[in-house]
Amino acid sequence: MREKVLAFLKKEIELEHIPGAVIHVSHKGKVILEEALGNRVVFSEKAPMQIDTVFDLASLTKVVATLPVMLKLMDDGEIRLDDRVSFFLPEFANEGKEHITLRHLLTHTSGLPAHVEYFKEKLNTEQVLERIYNQPLVYPTGEKVVYSDLGLITLYKVIEKVTGEEFTRFVGREVFTPLEMKETVFKPAFPAERYAVTEYNENLKAYKSGIVHDDNTEFMGGISGHAGLFAPVRDLTNFAKMIENNGAFKGKQIISEAALNLSRKNYTSFDEEYRGLGWILKGPTYSSCGDFFSDTSYGHTGFTGTSIWFDPEVDLHVILLTNRVHFGRKPPILRLRPRLHNIIRSYF
Repeated sequence: MREKVLAFLKKEIELEHIPGAVIHVSHKGKVILEEALGNRVVFSEKAPMQIDTVFDLASLTKVVATLPVMLKLMDDGEIRLDDRVSFFLPEFANEGKEHITLRHLLTHTSGLPAHVEYFKEKLNTEQVLERIYNQPLVYPTGEKVVYSDLGLITLYKVIEKVTGEEFTRFVGREVFTPLEMKETVFKPAFPAERYAVTEYNENLKAYKSGIVHDDNTEFMGGISGHAGLFAPVRDLTNFAKMIENNGAFKGKQIISEAALNLSRKNYTSFDEEYRGLGWILKGPTYSSCGDFFSDTSYGHTGFTGTSIWFDPEVDLHVILLTNRVHFGRKPPILRLRPRLHNIIRSYF
């Protein structure tokens, strides 16, 4: 398998679909592949990808940071899925949103739009939240899946309201520290040679390196519930071990098995896109985990070129980290991911 996977990724690098990658595959708790290939930066001077390269995780933030905090707050009796968002944020009840629950936000069925370009007005966090509070719904709540960054931005504020402290402080203490994810951070401050460089930014007149790629998150100060997290692969492997071990890591229960099981259920069987709490589930149509992963598989992707997928039927997880946006917002990653997962899963 190793040779076939590496040959596949090397070809994708040669085709300039991605500048480089870090790939990690674990089967039955044993690492069977962990390699860095290609370059972490191509423009203007090439530098090789390393195992300890730090990636902008983009939307993996949703499942690596926001989801575990929400599940932990459920474990602690602070929230329940059917709590209305307006219970915590009364201003959210504007424009017919008073009925929307935490469950709706976590399953992307709230009716909020997918994305709004707040960055074009250089709106900060409070200004973005005010816009979301006054945002009309674009479809009826609970009737379809529309993947919405706005919902996860809202959850970020809910978490701060419930905990009474900054999101970064709470997730760091309650999730990253016990998981020994020592280099998983918002607003990173690593040496320049540690970063997988992302896209050229006209305002900076340079390629983004250690600055969040997501434009809205950048103007929100680099911190949100939908994007902003940076990490190297080995921190993510600790997270993956905890997920596969039903919430336990090195003998300590970080999140309850009950909460994790709840997160992996399908809440959107009425739609072609299956969603758990936070997680993307393997559904009947296109899936970034490919054709061979079992129907119980779950995972997530990030716009920068990141992904994590679990197949519990064979005790397999795959972490792919790339900075594909270094070459711009090209579509090849949409075919790359499922084909890569097909190669890997065909061996198990």
